[in-house]
This record gives sequence, C-alpha cells and structure tokens, in this order.
Amino acid sequence: MPTVVTNDAVTLNYLDEGTGPTVVLVAGFCAPATTWALQQKALVRAGYRVLALDRRGHGDSDAPTHGASMKRHGRDLENFLAAVGVTDVVLIGGSMGASTVWSYISQFGTEHVRAVVSVDQTPKMVNSADWPNGFYGLTDDNRASFFDRGIPATGHGRPQWKSVPSLLRLVVALRAMPKMASPDAAPMKTLLDDHAAQDWRGTIAATDKPILMIAGRDSQFWPAAHASDAVGRNPYGRSVILEDCGHAANMDRPGKFNATMLDFLGSLD
Repeated sequence: MPTVVTNDAVTLNYLDEGTGPTVVLVAGFCAPATTWALQQKALVRAGYRVLALDRRGHGDSDAPTHGASMKRHGRDLENFLAAVGVTDVVLIGGSMGASTVWSYISQFGTEHVRAVVSVDQTPKMVNSADWPNGFYGLTDDNRASFFDRGIPATGHGRPQWKSVPSLLRLVVALRAMPKMASPDAAPMKTLLDDHAAQDWRGTIAATDKPILMIAGRDSQFWPAAHASDAVGRNPYGRSVILEDCGHAANMDRPGKFNATMLDFLGSLD
C-alpha cells in the first residue's frame, strides 16, 4: 500500500487503483479505506481513478497521540492531495469522512475540488432550536459527556442484523474482515468529541461546486432530513434518500448507492 507523510510527520496509507478522473474516498469513524471496496470496484469499472485514504488513527496509517481534531484531519487531506499531485477531484466522505471533507474545504477552499458527496453525515451533530437533524438525543446540555462510553444506541433506525448480509459481501470482497480502529483509544475519543462540536452548515452553504448529500432513510444516528436541509440554501446542492438503508449507506445498500454515486458523477460531465 502506498503512503504519504503529513507536514507533522504522520505516515498515511492509501489505496490507488484505476485510471481516469480522480475520486477520493474518505471513510468514517474507526473505518479503514478498505470499507469502500465495493465502491472502488464499481468506480474503476466505470473509468475512474480511485484513491481511498486511511486517516490518521485509522486502517494502516500511523496512530499518533496528537492531531485528534477535525481541523487536523482536514489538513491531512490537503497534505495527501498535494503529495499525490491531484488537482481536480471528487471528494466522497462517509460519516466522519464527510466532515473531514468539509474541514478541508473550510480551510483550503474548492480550487482543487470538482464535486463533493456526503454519505449520511449531518453537518451539525448537536440538536438546537434551529437544527433538529443532529444526533438523536445530543444537545448542548449533555455534549460534554454524551460519548463518554462510546457511541450510544439511539433506538432509532435500521436494526443492526439487517446489515449482516452486506457486511458479509464486503468480507468476501476483501477476503478478510476490515481492520477497524478501536473507539476506546484516547485520541479516538478526543476526535469523536471534537467531531460532535462542529457545525459545517455555513461551509456547505458557501461551497461553489456540485454537492450530493446522500442519507439513509433508516439511519441509526440522525434524521434523513439533514440531507435536504443542509443543501437547501445552495444552488449547487442536491440530496437523495436511500430507502431501507441505515447509516453505513455504502455497505447497507451497495448496489443502490453505487448507482446513485455513478449517476451523480456522470452528471458532472
């Protein structure tokens, strides 16, 4: 697996396959780049070059004690894009990976961005009077301790057992279980808390490139309405809700997800 080194000396691993327009895949909290395997194959067949990044602390990348913030993860994405020399990319982020993309855009703009796809990630996780699409039960009053014991069960959305067949398809494609990071490591807890504090609504509203917000109708974490509400003020934005689909949309409904993703990419031409 090829690597790049960030400007604070952290080695990041990534996958690189295919030729053509470049698509960069950024996975969510604890998930490695290999969880995009079913999308990677579909994109390569469709004529794209696919780069899938293991963020710091994830997959086979270094797991330092420093840099556990969304700001640093956005900077890591900038370091990665510069190191591999790509300048016109579609950024696809799942869950916290989408927040990494918004962090990158908030710091570095869209000069090198062709389009963005956000996969079931609300732009603001804390619920408030003007934003009811946050993580179920998370408010300013309980944010400081909400994730002390990891990501809590919400009682909402798709039952986990329904995702087992999709996970098995991924395992078959990889010929192994994906290498998930431990959410109990101190840097990962810090990262999750920082993630929960962010509000990307302004960044999304100001983004001047095509945006697709994909939501799972039965997400376990937040209402599907986050997708349409997030791009409601942006003429470049559109949203899609995948039915019978939980938070891990690319794994729960890979066929429907891939068709939606490829249709959006095709519209860019």
